[in-house]
Amino acid sequence: MWDDARQLNAIAVTLMVIAVAFLTWAIVGWVTRLPAFEYRSVIVTTPLNRTSGAHLEAVIRSELRGTFFTMDLNAARESLARVPWVRTVALRRQWPRTLEIDLDEHEPLARWNDGALVSQRGDVFTANYAGDLPEFHGPDDQSRLMVERYREWGALLGPLALRLSGLRLSARGGWQLQTRDERGELTLDVGRDDVAGRLARFVAVYARTVGVLARTGKPVDHVDLRYRNGFAARMPEFREKPARKLS
Repeated sequence: MWDDARQLNAIAVTLMVIAVAFLTWAIVGWVTRLPAFEYRSVIVTTPLNRTSGAHLEAVIRSELRGTFFTMDLNAARESLARVPWVRTVALRRQWPRTLEIDLDEHEPLARWNDGALVSQRGDVFTANYAGDLPEFHGPDDQSRLMVERYREWGALLGPLALRLSGLRLSARGGWQLQTRDERGELTLDVGRDDVAGRLARFVAVYARTVGVLARTGKPVDHVDLRYRNGFAARMPEFREKPARKLS
C-alpha cells in the first residue's frame, strides 16, 4: 500500500476532508454560541388578561437559555406553559436577536374537584381565581363531557330562570345538578338514563308544581327525577302532622 501513490493520495484526501469537517463543526459551534447571537429582546405579542407578567418575565430570565441558533424551543415552550393561566405557547425567532412569544390563555368556566379549575374548552388547570364560578365534581377524565352537559342543560333550564351553579358526576355515571334562583338553591337528582328527557319533563311541569309551592312560601330544595312517571320533592320547612289519637 505504501508503494501505491493512488491509495496514499486517497487516504490523504479522506483525512483532509475529515479534518476540515471537524474544524467546520467546531467553528460553527463556536460561532453559534457567540454573545453576538444572544437574544436582546423578547416580545410577548398577545395581551395578558390573566397571566402574571412578572411571573412570565421571571421564567424567561431564569429558564430560557441559548442563542438565536442554540435555544431549545421545545424546552422553552414547556417552561412557559407551566406559568399559571397559560394554555399554549408559540415561539418565533426573528433575526438576528429577537424572540417572539404568542400565548393562549385559559378562560375559566368552573371550579374542578375543590382544587383546580376547568376552562371553557374543558381543560383542567391550576391557578388562583377569586371570582364566583360553578362547582364541578367528577372523574378526572370527564371534564370535557361535563362542560358540554353544563351548556346543554343550562340552556334547557333557562326558561325557568334557574341558573346551573354546580354539576356532580358519580363514578357510576349518575348526575346531580345544583341550581339557583332568587329564592335559593334547588338540587336535582337525575340519575344516568335519559337525563335530557327527565329535565325536559321537569321544565314542562315546573310552573304548576315546584313553582306554585315557591310562590306560596313553601320552597322546594331537592327534587328526585329518577322516577318513570313523576318526581319526588322535598320541602325543608314541611313538617308532617302527628297522627291524632282516637279516644
